[in-house]
Amino acid sequence: VQLVESGGGSVAPGQSVTLFCAISGPTARTDSTYCVGWFRQTPGNEREGLAAIDREGRTRYNNRVEGRVTISRDNTENVVYLQIDDLRSEDSATYTCAADRIGINHGLNRLWYGVWGRGTQVTVSS
Repeated sequence: VQLVESGGGSVAPGQSVTLFCAISGPTARTDSTYCVGWFRQTPGNEREGLAAIDREGRTRYNNRVEGRVTISRDNTENVVYLQIDDLRSEDSATYTCAADRIGINHGLNRLWYGVWGRGTQVTVSS
């Protein structure tokens, strides 16, 4: 399975951005992509889990961003979306999606994921 992120770029503070995680490959529709999580990382910091969603639509959110972040999933198109509202400078980071056959209760823990995309950069700047 392959994960490819897109949708990043330069965004003004207060605006919203929607990121896309496209899932492809011969095992894209198997349990290997049962749970998909979105993470972000800034230089010198660990990768932080933001949100996760399983194939049934159950979700988990990081308390730090809950209320500003929405994760959703289109199982037909094999795409997982992450919308971030009210962007702030501290949201500038590389955003990466990951997938694995794990329970949603582990969805924000990067150590549980075995498949990762390469990331997309979001820069919040006026």
